[in-house]
Amino acid sequence: MTRRQQLAQAAAEATARAQQSNEMRCGLCERAVQHTTRHHLVPREEGGRYSATVDLCQPCHSSVHRFLTNRALARQYHTVDALRAADELQSYLNWIRKNKVEKIRNRRAGNG
Repeated sequence: MTRRQQLAQAAAEATARAQQSNEMRCGLCERAVQHTTRHHLVPREEGGRYSATVDLCQPCHSSVHRFLTNRALARQYHTVDALRAADELQSYLNWIRKNKVEKIRNRRAGNG
């Protein structure tokens, strides 16, 4: 199985887990939410335009891009499991799992 196929399979599994119930679930924090957005596991700017995606709640999607650069996402965090294990996201994930936040506003990290 090629790397691209592995990434697509991992993303499909995460999305399937999130959609098992009638509720929408975030593929990262796994909370039931009203809306999700599509996150490219390899950012489009790093060559991931047609790569695997996962549905994330807005707070998680925004925070992923706040705490991790596109380069880091492409090289180190190109799977849902890698994102869940990212040291940079642990405090955020512990916080968001305890809250019913649907929307947050934060600034993105540089994409260099």
